[in-house]
Formats: sequence, C-alpha cells, structure tokens
Amino acid sequence: MSNSLYETLGISKDASSDEIKKAYRKLARQYHPDINKDPGTEEKFKEINAAYEILSDETKRRQYDQYGDSMFGGQSFHDFSRENFGGNADFNDILNQLFGNFGGAGRSKRGFSSAGFGGFDGFDQGFGQNLDIQVRINISFELAVNGGDYEFSINGEKIKIKIPAGLNSGEKLRARNKGKSAGNHRGDLIITVNIEEDKEYKRDGDDLYKNLDLTLKTALFGDKIDVKTFKKDVSIKIPPNTKNGQKIRLKGYGVKNRKSNIYGDMYLVTNIILPDIEQIDPQLRDMLQSKL
Repeated sequence: MSNSLYETLGISKDASSDEIKKAYRKLARQYHPDINKDPGTEEKFKEINAAYEILSDETKRRQYDQYGDSMFGGQSFHDFSRENFGGNADFNDILNQLFGNFGGAGRSKRGFSSAGFGGFDGFDQGFGQNLDIQVRINISFELAVNGGDYEFSINGEKIKIKIPAGLNSGEKLRARNKGKSAGNHRGDLIITVNIEEDKEYKRDGDDLYKNLDLTLKTALFGDKIDVKTFKKDVSIKIPPNTKNGQKIRLKGYGVKNRKSNIYGDMYLVTNIILPDIEQIDPQLRDMLQSKL
C-alpha cells in the first residue's frame, strides 16, 4: 500500500504528531511561494499543506493508514494533488467529503477531480508561519506544590490555565488555540513556568526542606509542637537532647511526583535559638558559667 502522504512530508509511517508538525514547518518555509520563486513551488506548497492537513488529524490519518492511496481514486497522492489543486472549491469541504464518505478500499472518488482544492490561500497563510506564541509566567512556590488555577492576560485576552501539582520550574504548559490567528486556524500558547523562591521552604526533587526554630528549653528537655505543612498542620514530638541541624522526617508531606503520583517527604531542619545571655536570670547565668 502506497504511503505517498508520508513521502510528501519526508517522514516514516510511524512518525509522531510532533515529528509530523516539525517536518511540515520545515517544508512550508522551504516551499512558501513568498520565499521560493522556483517554478512549481506553489503546487508543491499546496501538496505539503494538504498532506499535513490529513496527517495532523487523527481520524483522517487513521483512515488513510487503513486505505492508503485508494482514497484518491487509485492515483498516488502526488498525481491526485497535481490534478486537483486549483479552482474555487473549498479545501476543507473537499477533505471532509473525501474522508467522511469513504466507505472502503478501492472506492473511486473521481467526482472530486474536477472540483479542485481551491480556497487555499487563507490556509497557506495560516500554516506557512508558526502561529504559536511563547510566554513566560511566574507562579508562587505554594501553587507549584499544590497545583490550582492561574489566570493572566496576554494581548488583552484573559487566559486561565490549570497548574498541575508538583510542577517543576522551567516546565512548559500548552493552552490550545490561544496563539496567533490566520484564517480559520489558530496556534497554541506555549507557557514556560518559572517558580518563585519561598522564604520558608526549599525543594530538592520531590522533597521539601524547612528550618524548624526551637527554643533551648525544647531542644534540651523535649516537647510537642505544631508544624504547618502544605497538606495540613501536624503535631510532632521533639525528643530531649535534640541537636542543632538535626533532620526530622515527615514522610509523605513533600511534593507529588507527576509521573508516579507518589509524594516525597518533608525534612524539618532544627535551628536552636539561644537566649540572650543578658536576659537570663543572674543566678542561672552564674550557674551555667561555672558548670558548663
């Protein structure tokens, strides 16, 4: 079964959607009539656009993979496109009829040969350029950990996106159909997310670190204290004789891993606050000075 649609874009039959888009954009720039003035460039450009329109649509691609070039009346796609590009018929209408009505391998579609693939100029202008918009946003450390809705404006349009829990700084999110417009087509908004630093927490992968201030009394004799986390407040027991810089692990109170959905841990790093020597009772101060 001929795979001339894939040959047109110079890709393999198992190419991913990203590979299809990458190949298309490269060829569209190469053969755009505004750039390339060689004879036959316009017909080649239209053929490239038609191939992309079919292969970038999952339903149409699935049908083509099943029936191959028999969908074009037994012709190769290259021959079919040369015969049919031109005229005044609507390009999308022809594709919808061609793929919507195709009932089985070998069924002829020669009724389209005189209709042509017209109405193509706006389509060319849309896909002859990159319609995606690249933007950067800053979000809070807490929003990156917990996830939630985030709203911002670009070019006067309000954009609302969902921040997934456990997002890493530098990751990209995509807002479909929020890019530049050309004809009936609109690109996407590619959002690079920068996570602001937090005064209280540090992150290492899926684990969180937080300093835990302790009084000298609590460190020496132990106590039960409440600690705030991103999940909820927890009560922990500080054992007697706790040392400065000691780590206390709160299992499962870290960041949610986006692939495994497993939470990391939170580590509380003890920071013992020494009292001002001038504020200690004089008798106790003398005793400490003589005994320590």
